[in-house]
Amino acid sequence: MKSSAASRDFKGQTPEQTPPTARARDRKPFAREVRRALVLADSSKVQADALLEDLEPWIGARVGSVDVVRDLRTFTQDAEQRRGKPVADLPDLAIVLGGDGSILSCARAFARHPVPTIGINFGRVGFLASVEMRDWEEALEEVLSGRSVLEPRMRLTAEVNGHTGIGARKIALNDVLIERGAVQAMLTLSLRIGDQWVSDYRADGLILATPSGSTAHSLAAGGPILAPSMRGIVVTPICPQSLSHRALVTHPDSVLHVRVEQTSGLTTLAVDGQGFQPLKEGDEVRVRRHNVAFPLLARPDSNPYRRVRERLGWRGSFEPGIDLERFPAAPAPAADEAGFDENDVL
Repeated sequence: MKSSAASRDFKGQTPEQTPPTARARDRKPFAREVRRALVLADSSKVQADALLEDLEPWIGARVGSVDVVRDLRTFTQDAEQRRGKPVADLPDLAIVLGGDGSILSCARAFARHPVPTIGINFGRVGFLASVEMRDWEEALEEVLSGRSVLEPRMRLTAEVNGHTGIGARKIALNDVLIERGAVQAMLTLSLRIGDQWVSDYRADGLILATPSGSTAHSLAAGGPILAPSMRGIVVTPICPQSLSHRALVTHPDSVLHVRVEQTSGLTTLAVDGQGFQPLKEGDEVRVRRHNVAFPLLARPDSNPYRRVRERLGWRGSFEPGIDLERFPAAPAPAADEAGFDENDVL
């Protein structure tokens, strides 16, 4: 027979007494009335055009005003050049038909005026565009009825302090990348957090990623996976010469300074994989948390652990097709029901 202490958590509280975590508090229902909707489609996805034939009249019958953009890439380029509102009247909801890259394009277009966004996935991964194509109608019905949830995603700002002064501020949803050119030797990059020197990296580059970006380029370079709505900045070196250099996670309010100490040719700065800006020796990139999160929407039963497991093919077995969820397990609340702390690392 288990003792009464066995049913208590490490703080001495029973599950009923345990307060909601910061993650659970951040993940709130999206209860805004949707009067204006903007549908943004990736024209390179043939299936997106086919879905528009059904989606446009469906959403038009339920929302007062609907605008459809069939070329998201051109829309984003025009919005970045205007540097103001991408549309005259901001929508209450943006519906993106595409993959994670399409969500990043939408985030760039609305960088200074973010709007609630939901993505219907036509890409290969789908961490940001999390709604499966077959579920689009049910997912949008949840949004319009106030049953979807808002997942605020942390963003970064990057500024270059170089030989010509301080450059324009860039905003990233996924990551800020400083890397060498394709044919040149390794870079030497110095990292300082606040007024504290961390290390000099002899490497192909350095990635500064948000929790959302922790499943992108940073993951491919060996970085950790962070819970999507937590706050923190991941620093991941790309192919460092020193085997002791590992990724680290810093406080979200840290100000990171990356200085180009030595380069033998072209060095570039990229934000969310776009806007490659050349850097020279002595240039410094300053990165910090943006004070406004990106309002990404998710389904109420979405489970980030399941999403990671499915997207990355984690089965827990080498046997093909095995479904571990069919095996009985000890009763436990679902991850989204119990909530998880924003300081969790998946």
